[in-house]
Amino acid sequence: MIEVIHFTKRYGDFIAVDDLNLSIGRGEVFGFIGPNGAGKSTTIRFLATLLRPTSGEGRVAGHSVVTDPMAVRRVIGFMPDDFGVYDGMKVWEFLDFFAVAYEIPRVQRKQIIGQVLELLDLTHKRDDYVNGLSKGMKQRLCLAKTLVHDPPVLILDEPASGLDPRARLEMKALLNELRGMGKTILVSSHILSELADFCTSIGIIERGKLLASGSIQEIQKRLRSHRVLRVRVLEAPERAAELLRAEEGIRSVEHYDHTITAEFEGEDADLSRLLNLLIGAGVGVLSFSEEPLSLEEAFMMITKGIVN
Repeated sequence: MIEVIHFTKRYGDFIAVDDLNLSIGRGEVFGFIGPNGAGKSTTIRFLATLLRPTSGEGRVAGHSVVTDPMAVRRVIGFMPDDFGVYDGMKVWEFLDFFAVAYEIPRVQRKQIIGQVLELLDLTHKRDDYVNGLSKGMKQRLCLAKTLVHDPPVLILDEPASGLDPRARLEMKALLNELRGMGKTILVSSHILSELADFCTSIGIIERGKLLASGSIQEIQKRLRSHRVLRVRVLEAPERAAELLRAEEGIRSVEHYDHTITAEFEGEDADLSRLLNLLIGAGVGVLSFSEEPLSLEEAFMMITKGIVN
């Protein structure tokens, strides 16, 4: 659905993005991760047809970013990291303006605007002036205008930037809902916890270089030679820890209070066997789960050069 092929962008001697290659499949939610200045916004602006490359190509839904930008604009919804609203416009007028720009017929615009307002929970703000909205509501409105032409691909640059914690949670819920609608989404952020819950794949970029990309599970396997098991027990954590230490494939068993962690080498069937072992030995198991590698851990390991 989205392809970036040997994309390079230079500003004089400064290389903002260096020979980037990327592929995002239909229906994926791709988290583009990196610190400020890493090259995320440069890549996004290129895909949104707002920036010409020094070299390279991009394709969105089969259309060339370089040679057919108008076709690309028809199939994407772009939400920039910084945007303005128009003083004196009401919310519905703001959305109507963009609907006209996308050449949506007048007879359809009212219904579409109503649907988008409902989706973004902005119906009660329909007749409010946009310059009087809170930061969180303005972010919702920007996402709403991104959706008026029902694009199959969404390109969102730091959509939760500057929001308070409540508004961040609301934005995350909206993105989850869009994922459920089958949209292909590229979303960038330097706040990794924003992406962990709903991304199907990620790319990590730093200093213009793509250091790693793929599904979260693939990257976890590349970074960890073992799995991490976390068990909470009702009582006698020392006994549960000893039972685990005696099992093949288990190492580095530790416990604190009623929580036991262990490094584990094995398959899902082995995890099921270990759970049955503990229960069969009379251990009161409160929770039993594999602890995934966090995006923060993955980012730090990759940017420190553990993975090339």
